[in-house]
Amino acid sequence: MVTVSGGRIGSGRSLAVWRVPRTRGAASGVLLVLLGAWGALVPFIGPHFGYAYTPNETWTMTAGRLWLEVVPGAVAVLGGLILVSGTSRAIGLWAGWLTAVAGAWFAVGPVISKLWGGQPQPGSPVGGSAVTSVVEEIGFFTGLGVVIVFLAATALGRFSVVGVKEAMAHAAPVVEELPAAEPQESEARHAAAAETTVIERADNGTDVSR
Repeated sequence: MVTVSGGRIGSGRSLAVWRVPRTRGAASGVLLVLLGAWGALVPFIGPHFGYAYTPNETWTMTAGRLWLEVVPGAVAVLGGLILVSGTSRAIGLWAGWLTAVAGAWFAVGPVISKLWGGQPQPGSPVGGSAVTSVVEEIGFFTGLGVVIVFLAATALGRFSVVGVKEAMAHAAPVVEELPAAEPQESEARHAAAAETTVIERADNGTDVSR
């Protein structure tokens, strides 16, 4: 004998909605880790190749590098690692928003930093030509931030949607199998029913010997 448990169906489906395959945010997560590492490290290694903002010195920490490059880069790496290993929809959405904020800060942080002292805190591009300066600005801040926001939005979209396979996998009701009645118990019930029938016939004056 089987029975359908309605309570377990509801809780099972609710939990299933929040579970996602580990591969759901893997691609975006890996790219975000790489981009975050680039954003955090390029101010320190870029001067080796003439690709830098002032001060044009390797492994020199400044307030601008810390708050406008290292911190958002580390946040993007953290969010990417969570997306790579996350199996929870809620955690994946949180990581997506975290990396989106980091990307937005890469893009607008240098402009906002003017409020700190009147000058852009990351310094100035060291490129000798206008093209080189534009490439440095894109690679350090605006372009990097836009790409990170795009990947974060992609991850948010993937974690927000319940896939068809997930819905079908958890659409079937939870069925519980009840143990079958013991043979001895069934025989006892039949004997009791027969005895009751005999007594009723005797009370009604019916010949029970037949």
